[in-house]
Amino acid sequence: MTAIDLRKRPGKAAMGEDRAAIMDNASAIVSPALHRLRQAYGGLGGVELLDAVIRTEFPGRIAVVSSFGAESAVLLHMVAQIDPATPVIFLNTGKLFGETLRYRDRLQEKLGLTDIRAAGPHPADLAARDPNGGLWNTDPDGCCHVRKVLPLERALKHFDASITGRKRFQTSARAAMETIEEERVRGTGEPGSATGTRFKINPLADWTQEDLEAYIDNYKLPRHPLVKDNYLSIGCMPCTERVPEGGSYRDGRWVGRDKDECGIHLPANVHGDGI
Repeated sequence: MTAIDLRKRPGKAAMGEDRAAIMDNASAIVSPALHRLRQAYGGLGGVELLDAVIRTEFPGRIAVVSSFGAESAVLLHMVAQIDPATPVIFLNTGKLFGETLRYRDRLQEKLGLTDIRAAGPHPADLAARDPNGGLWNTDPDGCCHVRKVLPLERALKHFDASITGRKRFQTSARAAMETIEEERVRGTGEPGSATGTRFKINPLADWTQEDLEAYIDNYKLPRHPLVKDNYLSIGCMPCTERVPEGGSYRDGRWVGRDKDECGIHLPANVHGDGI
């Protein structure tokens, strides 16, 4: 479907590889089911892996998790070619750029996606943890937990697997991730919510920034409107800034803080990195 090399693997991050491996495997599980999946599909990526997990392994039991950020169009375009009715979970934190919301609507129309589900923070969680909406400034980890981690856990409750657009080049915590993972369900605090496991599929893990750009250009996909203003990684408005000229991909996120992940992909708190 695409001339891009789906197996192209970027180099490891120069810094923090050992720490990244620990963080990414903090809740790692090596079950017979995971072993079987990796044996069958571990060499695949992109459209090939997506087709296998959506049509064969988890029909009706898998959802895409998308931020509708700078490169989200790539993964969503692939999914739409396989099954446009695949559920897409969009975390509407209440702190997003208006451009992101409009981009979501544009991609839904352009790609023909039929099941985009917005998941937001629970009013009770906001009342208890962030009644004035300023938690992002005093406790960004806590804000991400209330506005992203808990809503995603609730949204994925009835799914056996999720699909992410994570790439190894993005952060040190992602440098060692596998294309197919299995994690313990963290739950939301309600009795019985933290039971079982869930698979996580990362079909773009091996992709580089160049691969993504080539795919977007090849299929003439619309770009997030903030990209042209040098927002290279786009999250919530209070915690996202333009990347200075010559800066790296993630430099605009949580500027000045020891944080480069929101927590939805870091099940355990390791070496000071919060959720």
